Amino acid sequence: MSTLDIPELALVVLVGVSGSGKSTFARRHFAPTQVLSSDIFRAMVADDENDQSASADAFEVLHHVAGKRLRAGRLTVVDATNLQQHARAGLVTVAREHDVLPVAIVLDVPEPLCWERTRRRPDRTFGRQVLGRMQRDLRRSIGRLEREGFRKVHVLRGVEEVEAAEIRYQKLFNDRKELTGPFDIVGDVHGCRAELEALLLRLGWTLHRDTAGRPVNATHPEGRTAIFVGDLVDRGPDSPGVLRLVMGMVGAGTALCVPDNHEQKLLRKLRGRNVTVSHGLAETLAQLDAEDPGFVVEVSAFVDRLVSHYVLDGGRLVVAHAGLKAEYQGRASGRVRAFALFGETTGETDEYGLPVRYPWARDYRGSATVVYGHTPTPAPEWVNNTICIDTGCVFGGSLTALRYPSRELVSVPAAKEYYPPARPLGSVPDGVAAGASDPAPTGPPGAARLGAGRLGRPDSAGRDDLGLDLRDVTGRRHVDYGYGTVTVPAENAAAALEVMSRFAVDPRWLPWLPPTMAPCSTSTVDGFLEHPAQAFEDYRRAGVDRVVCEEKHMGSRAVVLVCRDEAAPTTAVGPTTAVGPTTAVRPAGPAGPAGSTTAAGAGLFGPGDGVVYTRTGRPFFGGALDRELLARVRAAIGGAGLWAELDTDWLLLDCELLPWSAKAGSLIREQYAPVGAAGRAALPAVLDVLDRAAGRDLPVADLRARMARRGTDLDRYTEAYSGYVRPTDGLAGVTLAPFAVLASAGVSHAGRDHGWHLGLADRLHDADPELFTPTRRRVVELADETAVSAATDWWLELTGAGGEGMVVKPYAGFGARDADGRLLQPGLKCRGRDYLRIIYGPEYAEPDQLAVLRHRSLGRKRGLALREHGLGLAALDRLAEGAPLWRRHELVFAILACESEPVDPRL
Repeated sequence: MSTLDIPELALVVLVGVSGSGKSTFARRHFAPTQVLSSDIFRAMVADDENDQSASADAFEVLHHVAGKRLRAGRLTVVDATNLQQHARAGLVTVAREHDVLPVAIVLDVPEPLCWERTRRRPDRTFGRQVLGRMQRDLRRSIGRLEREGFRKVHVLRGVEEVEAAEIRYQKLFNDRKELTGPFDIVGDVHGCRAELEALLLRLGWTLHRDTAGRPVNATHPEGRTAIFVGDLVDRGPDSPGVLRLVMGMVGAGTALCVPDNHEQKLLRKLRGRNVTVSHGLAETLAQLDAEDPGFVVEVSAFVDRLVSHYVLDGGRLVVAHAGLKAEYQGRASGRVRAFALFGETTGETDEYGLPVRYPWARDYRGSATVVYGHTPTPAPEWVNNTICIDTGCVFGGSLTALRYPSRELVSVPAAKEYYPPARPLGSVPDGVAAGASDPAPTGPPGAARLGAGRLGRPDSAGRDDLGLDLRDVTGRRHVDYGYGTVTVPAENAAAALEVMSRFAVDPRWLPWLPPTMAPCSTSTVDGFLEHPAQAFEDYRRAGVDRVVCEEKHMGSRAVVLVCRDEAAPTTAVGPTTAVGPTTAVRPAGPAGPAGSTTAAGAGLFGPGDGVVYTRTGRPFFGGALDRELLARVRAAIGGAGLWAELDTDWLLLDCELLPWSAKAGSLIREQYAPVGAAGRAALPAVLDVLDRAAGRDLPVADLRARMARRGTDLDRYTEAYSGYVRPTDGLAGVTLAPFAVLASAGVSHAGRDHGWHLGLADRLHDADPELFTPTRRRVVELADETAVSAATDWWLELTGAGGEGMVVKPYAGFGARDADGRLLQPGLKCRGRDYLRIIYGPEYAEPDQLAVLRHRSLGRKRGLALREHGLGLAALDRLAEGAPLWRRHELVFAILACESEPVDPRL
């Protein structure tokens, strides 16, 4: 049996003459979807798989489809004769363009058998001389395949080998997805052995030394694995000592290491290549001269075995020396290796004569966390789920490690400046220019310019750091948000972009938008369109046994993101705690340490102290009035003790701002009041005419009664909206009714029950009763008919006194699910009869109109509410984990885009 080793991701090219059994081989060993047949593509473009004149077009389409598959990371097999060098060259090019390995499988079957098989096929009309020419081409091809770029060539000679062959898939060397950690990822050491030892000890590692007292291995009592991002040598005082320790750890299986530009240059020098001795290489060579020659041989072999990058933890973590774009992760090519070692440059140099590096991290959209070094930075900073942990130890900075998955940063200071940097640390924005003096290949001029489609604005350093791009949100998009998937039509995205780009608050301060809310099922109770009985029954059917009925405030939805400090600095990266001589730094996240001491908003939101915005993301009042409102909210949170209790420096609150007229005054004047005014002006005259007609014995009694009822309905309509109007002056007369504390630093509170949320809201009311309005509620066990009846009576009392109604919610919280694990409606609104006059018109309760409204369709509205709810939960999750801005914003943007769905706005 012949075993053919093939990479899990590869372009497999079958090579053989007609009749050699390529298609049969492909069907036996590969899935139908993996195989691209030239015959099928010829038929596709010419309706005849034997039309050789269509071959050029057929292969053009085949190459395109192969490229799409390879880009998506799918094994692809090309079933064609592939006997001409130019045909194979095109396929090798496709493989290289997508950074996968091309593999050739040659089926070398005797010509007589191939001819016999060909003769049995009625669609094959060529003569035997054609087959003979193919056979000669095959003979010439076999010896050329490796030179043409095929990384693996398998030649199966004879029918027996073909039929006995088995495919065995091999993982690429960089695929270590089975390793899940925990990991300690160490930044650029550059020969600073003493600092490396101190850092490992600080991380809890035990050093093991040889008889000469030199560290040659390290182990961790918790079974952690160390990963070194490279730059072990050059510039520092003891490159051999660093190599000895790291090589020992890698050899013992307690560490991994990726290659870097410095080690690669050292390797070339050790192998006798002509290299420029600069950037600290001279110091390393001098130090190695004092070592045993056998050790130097081991160093050479160690560096030669290093793999360009590693993909770990099921694909959730990538480690590469200079970082790695998403499309290169898990791939194998010279281009991938070059990027992993050197990054990408613009072809320009800065004022220090160093190459300017393209800020790839700002455009990163991959799901994997990328950890890298190479470019010294004063302090690590998360950019789009990537982080550079080279903090310039050899230049007098510090040596830093990232603990994964907790994302805790631990560093030790350098004992001294061992090597003067060509450019002072921190003199340019991180991610823009190259490391202190690291050489790198150059790229095309102008490659650093950002795309014209970028959203955002430069900060004080002239740096566009929002990390948003039009391509993130425009066009038809499919968003997988963890709670489900949603398709955002292009036209909805365009409408959302109009609002976001022209009216919304800074995207950094817009982490969440409220979902729309569906009403309860249409009531069967006489005279009611909505009634608590249906809301309770809706949740009973979903398996909910306990609900909370909250008073529905008639105001304007207001989301308040408030920070503890009035002026947040722009340089903080997250909570910072001192640990002896080291510093542990971690951005806010679910696994982070308690006790954040940085100013609010600096890491996640940018400069500022908070924002108040509407349900479509617009500033609520704007300017000084929002600032005044934030100050009052901030003080109340402090007075209620919530900053300390929740261990946070910011809070995200979901509220209703009252009265309705404070924000909707123009709407009331222009849309609702004119209806009442017109009715009051016209109806007296109508009734007068009808009274005179009745005096003449005309049969208008029914019409007169209907008009009189219309007048009563109109009075109720006017009273309904007038109850939500009251004078305000600035914040005088304005109140805020919070009903949910959505998130705080590193935590989404969506999983808390509503008792917890409303309890905190009550404490805010106690701290500032003038500003905060409490939310009245009833907790109802749905199996308790007495409690259900009492809640219904309460609703009738609320609505009879002019209240809008109530919202019925699963008491367990926003993330409540049914027995099948599906998200439940976060709340069902149950609005009162008089309030619904504002929505459906003064006479909606007339029996004939109510009969029509009972057939209103709620399915689309409920589906929309669930989609927006799931997107909102995912947005809160990403906010809590400190996800990059683009990953948070795509969900908020999708919520706003959903609002363009054609749904009856009265529901």
